[in-house]
Amino acid sequence: MAIPDFQECMRPLLDALSDGAEKSFNEAYEAVCSHFHLTDDEKREMLPSGKQTVVRNRCGWSSTYLAKAGFLTRPRQSYMQITEEGLQALQERPDGIDVSYLKSKSPKFVEFHTAKPKSSGSKSAA
Repeated sequence: MAIPDFQECMRPLLDALSDGAEKSFNEAYEAVCSHFHLTDDEKREMLPSGKQTVVRNRCGWSSTYLAKAGFLTRPRQSYMQITEEGLQALQERPDGIDVSYLKSKSPKFVEFHTAKPKSSGSKSAA
């Protein structure tokens, strides 16, 4: 199986949190890998930068998007917990959660997703 993209990881990530308990990122990550039956080789596949695995990166982006939409919280560093909105999403979207669904449910997410990056350059005084 090909490594799932970050949107495909959203629903399994929420599933891993569905009992309402606070879970570490690593616990949720392992649940996503198990859901997709990823092989050890797939779990070890690195990004071109060589700094992180592909699947860990995609789970990270999934958790960021879900947090920005209010579907999970981060009660402390490297931990996450599902919210009421996240539980509702699991009931509404049994086949998968994606960016378009997040946009339809969360104005905060729309704002996050459409925000323009801030310029890192300094402005010169005239």
